[in-house]
Amino acid sequence: MYASFSGGFRMASAGGQNARKGTFLLLPLMVAAFAALTAMATPALADFRVCNATQNLVGVGIGYRAKAGWITEGWWHIEGSSCKTLIEGPLSSRFYYLYAEDAERGGRWDGPISMCVAEKEFKIAGVNDCVARGFQRAGFQEYDTGEQASWMVQLTDESKADGPTAGGNNGQ
Repeated sequence: MYASFSGGFRMASAGGQNARKGTFLLLPLMVAAFAALTAMATPALADFRVCNATQNLVGVGIGYRAKAGWITEGWWHIEGSSCKTLIEGPLSSRFYYLYAEDAERGGRWDGPISMCVAEKEFKIAGVNDCVARGFQRAGFQEYDTGEQASWMVQLTDESKADGPTAGGNNGQ
């Protein structure tokens, strides 16, 4: 979406100096307006987002492989019927791992991949010896982003007898 201005601005003035002064005063305003319109027209940055389609508050942790090794981070608190960006910018890994807990009902969105978490806000390097290092172990679900630049996971209420479900897609 691009903004275009048709027509021009005309300053009616008896003196040339007043016209120039008015033009110089309008120029910063016109530049700011153009910048605002351009910003609205640019596409959103790539990112990893989690949307909470439930009515309850959910706590979310994410795991990923960085240059220095495995990292787990949390907790993002995502209100019901809202989304949060966990990783901003283009995704640098193909695989991401997610664990979430329903803060009100105690349900979980988990998986078979063991990683470390903590009671409070955390950023943990490494996925081995969680308990020996003073952390807890949780099962994370793997998401293969297919090397997409962005990805979105939607957490939903239980639709089957086996509990809550999480689905992922490229957010396009």
